[in-house]
Amino acid sequence: METNINIRVTGILIENNSLLLLQQKTESNRAWSLPGGKVEVKETLEQALKREMREETGLDISVGDLLYVCDNILENKHILHITFLCEKISGQLGTTPNIDTQKISSVEFIPIDNLYEKGFSEKFISLLKNGFPKKGSYLGSKSNIGL
Repeated sequence: METNINIRVTGILIENNSLLLLQQKTESNRAWSLPGGKVEVKETLEQALKREMREETGLDISVGDLLYVCDNILENKHILHITFLCEKISGQLGTTPNIDTQKISSVEFIPIDNLYEKGFSEKFISLLKNGFPKKGSYLGSKSNIGL
């Protein structure tokens, strides 16, 4: 069986103890997700994350520390998730629903203490609050980070 492998880059941007999230329909049960998307051909991880953040949130960012790398292996697709810490440089927070393949309903900073209500696991919230203790590491399955 042929497997389709995609590389997805996502960003963690925290301001005032709140995490930047998108509200959109995803493959999971969560309606809220980290901003980011597929890395395009001839695009670096940094270029892809900056482009995705601008398209999805309206913000220009700088890319910081590598937080984690994990796999999401589905029946006929393998997605490699690479997540970085980001910092806002400029821009106006907003939505750009016509650019993304999945319609974005909202872009908001959600207080970290309210992430459980948005469908995030206690495991992910704990990793976030503790600054991703194994940052820069390959963490295996996406479930190992609680997503």
